[in-house]
Amino acid sequence: MIHIFLGTKAQLIKMAPIMVLLQERSIDYNFIFSGQHQDTIADLRENFGVKEPDVILHKGKDINSIPKMLYWLVKVILVSLFNGRKIWQKDRKGIVLNHGDTFSTLLGSLLAKIYGHKNAHVESGLRSHNIFHPFPEELTRLAVFTLTDIYFAPGDWALKNLERYKGLKVNTQCNTLYDALQSISNKPPPMSLAIPSEPFAVVTLHRFENLYDRKKLEESIQILTDISETMKLLFILHSPTKRKLEATGLMEKLATNKNIELRPRYDYMNFIALIKKSEYVISDGGSNQEECYYLGKPCMLFRNATERKEGLGENCILSKFKKNEILNFTSNHKSFVRPSISLEIPPSEIILEKTIKLSNRVT
Repeated sequence: MIHIFLGTKAQLIKMAPIMVLLQERSIDYNFIFSGQHQDTIADLRENFGVKEPDVILHKGKDINSIPKMLYWLVKVILVSLFNGRKIWQKDRKGIVLNHGDTFSTLLGSLLAKIYGHKNAHVESGLRSHNIFHPFPEELTRLAVFTLTDIYFAPGDWALKNLERYKGLKVNTQCNTLYDALQSISNKPPPMSLAIPSEPFAVVTLHRFENLYDRKKLEESIQILTDISETMKLLFILHSPTKRKLEATGLMEKLATNKNIELRPRYDYMNFIALIKKSEYVISDGGSNQEECYYLGKPCMLFRNATERKEGLGENCILSKFKKNEILNFTSNHKSFVRPSISLEIPPSEIILEKTIKLSNRVT
């Protein structure tokens, strides 16, 4: 049997194309939801047409702090260990698709190995080669690699990073995020989405290493303040970001800036609609880097290192918080516009076909 284990919004977005293909082909699969994220999950399922989870390991608010994370991990591990037969629907030789670099990825990989399933890692082989950037994602990846039997690597560079690990390696050429974008590209955004009449840029910051370093956070807000003098900014606030800005007193600085508009998180369809209409994107997210690459949208990363190669040197710059790099990008952002990417074979098709063949073999 095919099992899909996930727990975050980003994981659902990137796994949705595979799940929809399974549903369209009437192939039964077991959707296990760890509950790491809760907000907007139902909206995302509706956006893509994904079924409700077969198993929910945790119900509650988003896990967005270290104490909550520790509680969630202990609870989910105990629930999983004492309810194994129910969670895996009595299957003993299945294939578990885990995605990315979250704590849910590590948890799903561990449980797959404990219960004797084959662990398949989607978006495998991404590395920044710097354990502190991003943290703790880089460490999570290294741990997951050691627990994986089947590696789905989104390109040659990612595949090369897996040379030292044993197991079946499949080059999907690109990330399933491409398929997610394609699936909603022709859907019009809801009429309720407020799009500014003047040119604007989208900002989204949420990484641990940026939020929990007071100096770095203050530096980031000052940079955004400077940029807002020449470009209206829509700052999309993740819950942890909002709490940190309020705790440090930086929220007031943003709220009183007439050229920075603070907005809550959107569902995926609305968020992509905003990106498409924007002049450029400022983000510390790897998924946003990829989305902008596929869309040809200029993107500036507020990071010191990235595990992805998509768009670097083309539509995307890694700022490393260097003022000259940032000013060059904001002053010349139109020169970073690129054509959108088009693929002949969707990555999700490659993953699904290989998974079906292997699933038939192991059962």
